[in-house]
Amino acid sequence: MTDLLETPYLLRVARGEIVKRPPVWMMRQAGRYMKIYRDLRDKYPSFRERSENPDLAIEISLQPWRAFQPDGVIMFSDILTPLPGIGIPFDIIESRGPIIDPPIRTQEQVDRLTPFDPEASLPFIKTILKTLRQEVGNQSTVLGFVGSPWTLAAYAIEGKSSKDYKVIKQMAFSEPSVLHSFLSKLAEAIATYVRYQIDCGAQVVQLFDSWAGQLSPQDYDTFALPYQQQVVKAVKATHPDTPLILYISGSAGVLERMGQSGVDIVSVDWTVDMADARKRLGPTMKVQGNIDPGVLLGSHDFIKERILDTIRKAGQGGHILNLGHGVLVGTPEENVRHFFATAKQADQWLD
Repeated sequence: MTDLLETPYLLRVARGEIVKRPPVWMMRQAGRYMKIYRDLRDKYPSFRERSENPDLAIEISLQPWRAFQPDGVIMFSDILTPLPGIGIPFDIIESRGPIIDPPIRTQEQVDRLTPFDPEASLPFIKTILKTLRQEVGNQSTVLGFVGSPWTLAAYAIEGKSSKDYKVIKQMAFSEPSVLHSFLSKLAEAIATYVRYQIDCGAQVVQLFDSWAGQLSPQDYDTFALPYQQQVVKAVKATHPDTPLILYISGSAGVLERMGQSGVDIVSVDWTVDMADARKRLGPTMKVQGNIDPGVLLGSHDFIKERILDTIRKAGQGGHILNLGHGVLVGTPEENVRHFFATAKQADQWLD
């Protein structure tokens, strides 16, 4: 067992240790709000090049680490990254987002999907994660991440981002056997990918089921929760000590169900009061979040007030401070710096 003094702060909390302040990181921590990232993006306009070229992905992952010293460093990647490894090509167009052509619409297409071998199809992931671990040492926790089955299926079936999820819901309600077959294959591949990330150096892994908040609770129980559970069960069978986080945008209606997924930590968005979230999830479930990203557009005093309010509502132990969604484009870097500095000194004002 690693000595606690050598265990990164966020990892200690994710494993259940009580500490003096919550660890802090941000979703979309690396990205367009930082000038240094925008300059690099201008030089390398392809998102896939930035996320799949190890040197670029490592540099981008470390940009906020060097600037703000968060307690968590998350690798720069995309939830769609593993899809080509099972036979689903995609592209990301800067102004339009992900494009999957042809989209998955038939059982025949599902049957043609190939077994996932991350070592062969994603060799850059090992380089990225191993290097991040070397770079940050024990000063920060390295996080990996994956998309959950429902959300990946939604992208693959819709063929792009969607506002109404009409195509996948039509499949869910008219050809459920096709969708269930696809979701199960995705869950198997994602579990393999999570285990691979852990083996490559990820100390915590976050599952993004970003679009599952668009499901009714009844349909969440049918099309999202069982496949989250399939992933978590498979990972815990081989890597029981690696904490897993689940994040869903717009999760107020399914919060308790998120807690049934088997993850160690539920990441709460800002539409739920943190004190209410803790009551709804129960005393044994750890939480992450849940400050509105728009707060970072406010004054420094306002940012501090919201940080302290969130920490108080979360109570002692089992809380990782984060936003309820990703950093907004246009957020002043100085406000992000203030957020981290304040969070790291929060125990001074909470006594």
